[in-house]
Amino acid sequence: MFRLGLTGSIATGKSTVLAAFADHGVPTFSADAAVHRLYRGAAVAPVEAAFPGVAHDGKIDRQALSAQLLEDPDRLAELEEIVHPLVRAEITAFLDTAEAEGAELAVVDIPLLYENGVDWGFDAVVVTRVDPQIQRERVLARPGMTVEKLEAILARQMPQAEKEARADHVLDTGKPIADTRAEVADLLARLRPQHAGRDGGT
Repeated sequence: MFRLGLTGSIATGKSTVLAAFADHGVPTFSADAAVHRLYRGAAVAPVEAAFPGVAHDGKIDRQALSAQLLEDPDRLAELEEIVHPLVRAEITAFLDTAEAEGAELAVVDIPLLYENGVDWGFDAVVVTRVDPQIQRERVLARPGMTVEKLEAILARQMPQAEKEARADHVLDTGKPIADTRAEVADLLARLRPQHAGRDGGT
């Protein structure tokens, strides 16, 4: 099975691209969605223990957690030590299941794929990009987003240009969504010969 990583800076269209792959029947996994699930499940107890007061009604209040991290950004590494192993376990299970079910290709969206220092073993990586001004407009339009939060997020992320330089494939999502979906279809067509090569021509 061909394992494709997907990453990119905040608001560069990763979710749109992941949905386009899914619409073609490709198994997909979102690390962000996994974190949301974990904040309603396995991560609640350990995160609340480390950051008292962030759990309400059996789930992590992300705004309360963000507020604590803004006050003490150095504690982000502590949070990651709790959450990242849980996400990695879900990714491993997802890929194992996709392969066992006979998928030719599976896509995993990891926002900090390059930053977290993990060798994910992907066969290739797609990076999404967009003009920085469009990116900023998209981010600041999100509920609860502030310039301060945006700057803190960007400070943690590798510059977009460096991600593009490392990528095997780059998709620009600054165009209409229909164009992005067409680019995903084209990429799938180009990847299919690689599926065949890895599967012995089948």
